[in-house]
Amino acid sequence: MQSEMNFETSFLETSGIQPVGDGRRSDRDDGGTDPHTLPNEFTTGTTTVGAVGADGVVLAADRRASLGGKFVTNQSARKIEPVADRTAVAFSGSVSDAQSFVRHLRAELRGYELRHDAAASVETAATVAGDLVRRGPYRILDLVLAGVDDGPAVYQIGGGGGVMDTAYAASGSGMQLAYGALEGAYEPDLPLSDLRRVVATAVQSATERDTASGDGMTIATITADSLDLEQFGSVADGVASTADATGDTGSNDPNVIEESDEEVR
Repeated sequence: MQSEMNFETSFLETSGIQPVGDGRRSDRDDGGTDPHTLPNEFTTGTTTVGAVGADGVVLAADRRASLGGKFVTNQSARKIEPVADRTAVAFSGSVSDAQSFVRHLRAELRGYELRHDAAASVETAATVAGDLVRRGPYRILDLVLAGVDDGPAVYQIGGGGGVMDTAYAASGSGMQLAYGALEGAYEPDLPLSDLRRVVATAVQSATERDTASGDGMTIATITADSLDLEQFGSVADGVASTADATGDTGSNDPNVIEESDEEVR
């Protein structure tokens, strides 16, 4: 069972952020509502991973979108989206929920920046994200939010809106397989070059057995200076890109799909 941590509405109000929704949703204990009650919706088939390193954070996700883990509907889905200059979120669950959530979170964080003349911290972004999930109309959505401000941070945000600060996190149907790989390979304060390899390998491990994960990989590397997002046409290419011992996130591999300016719609 996933632990839930409720944040008081007063925090949001004093920060100039208004709570979302007219009624309070009850917290859920795992990935969300029974998918059998939601026809035509995507269940939490996917694998996303995030981890904290010495100088930044890394997020990775596969690129397969499926219907109930049984039918592949898209092989080039991007499941990691920047929501601020140095903050990004990886999501699993309903495609429509994820698209709406990302737009809403970006708007909330931009509004915070305008009101306070300063960007929201990663902790604030996670708190707002949890409140949106808890109070909004999102039915199937699990998140891993990561970023860098005073230091690198990763937050796991469950289907009921619970927010947990953690060294590493995984979500989606392949999360158990990914956690197994992380438990054996992750160490605190890894340099980014090693952290990228550990996170990418965790996603690869999940795709070996989870039928709802695969078809490519997206890797986001976030430091105090930049947020770099790379997309790869295959999971193997994503893992191979992390073999660069220098930690350079750039790639001359022709199989790398460059990031576009297109946002989720």
